[in-house]
Amino acid sequence: MSQDLSRRKMVAALGIGAVGAVAGCIGAPVNAETPPPEDPNEEVVPELDPVRDVHVDRIAADPTDVPAPVNWDEPREHDVTLRTKELVAEVEPGVTFKYMTFEGQVPGPMIRVRRGDTVNLRFEVPADDNSDIHNVDFHAVYGPGGGAVDTTLVPGDDAAELSFRAEFPGLFTYHCAVPAMDHHVSSGMFGAILVEPEAGLPAVDRELYLGQHELYTKGDLGEKGHHAFDHGAMLAEDPTYVVFNGEHHGFTEDRLGPIGAEVGETVRVFFVNGGPNQSSSWHPIGNVWSRLYRDGDLVSPPARYVETTPVAPGTATVGEMELAVPGPIKIVDHALSRAGRRGALAVVDVEGEPNPDVYDPGSDE
Repeated sequence: MSQDLSRRKMVAALGIGAVGAVAGCIGAPVNAETPPPEDPNEEVVPELDPVRDVHVDRIAADPTDVPAPVNWDEPREHDVTLRTKELVAEVEPGVTFKYMTFEGQVPGPMIRVRRGDTVNLRFEVPADDNSDIHNVDFHAVYGPGGGAVDTTLVPGDDAAELSFRAEFPGLFTYHCAVPAMDHHVSSGMFGAILVEPEAGLPAVDRELYLGQHELYTKGDLGEKGHHAFDHGAMLAEDPTYVVFNGEHHGFTEDRLGPIGAEVGETVRVFFVNGGPNQSSSWHPIGNVWSRLYRDGDLVSPPARYVETTPVAPGTATVGEMELAVPGPIKIVDHALSRAGRRGALAVVDVEGEPNPDVYDPGSDE
């Protein structure tokens, strides 16, 4: 691995050694872009800047962009590159926010391997795309900080390169773990890595990927303009938005559109709660989790027919639904003010022939 040692010393001087000391737990709040003021409520950028440029039209990761299932039965190697990007995008129409991301999307790309496989990771923090220090902590990794210690980079540093073997199966979170990790994770720096058991997973018709997180801003809910990050609101755990894939009600008819599915299909949803602070009460309105792999546990027998399950911050979970009838299924955080008002709702639009033996909506006459 080639590293610029002077930059590494500079990172350590900023307090990044705390990452190694606590291996992914809270350290001193450091933000190389704008150090937090002594008063966390003090503004560090204009509260609402309506002139801020939008860098991308969409920050939300495509929920259908899921790697293909494992179809190999011997360990293999995977070359994975993760680049960090700080981007301004819309939370909802007319409301912008500066996100921190892996590969320009929220959540970061889903990684899929088999137990016993080796991941050769290349981690980059390009100077053109970043103003802050970043790293990555994989909950699926044995090693200091889940890899965070050896991937901590200042923008413009040489790429960090490391390898790890996927030793235990399950669905696991990964996230940025610099000392100001709560700010970075809230702003979008989290994702999921799936380590399939040696025998693989049962086949399903469709797989989806969703990530929940909180946005703490100095603008009020729905207030037009640019919303600066609010450290005081984060410390009080009082979010403005609670969203799936970075956007308020993103996967609905009025926004990016619902997620498509068909009657008769079995749908598997990979769900990661980045947090950084609040648990999710994960529920599909109009269905249940017919098989639920709690906390991403893919080895134990799944729970059956679960209506709502808690998903703690820093936890990933897998749920499956059987689609017996047409109509919308609303996947929500059943802390309902979050779903209805703050944004934690995504619609799966199930198309197909009615099934009155299962559900009869009655006559229109």
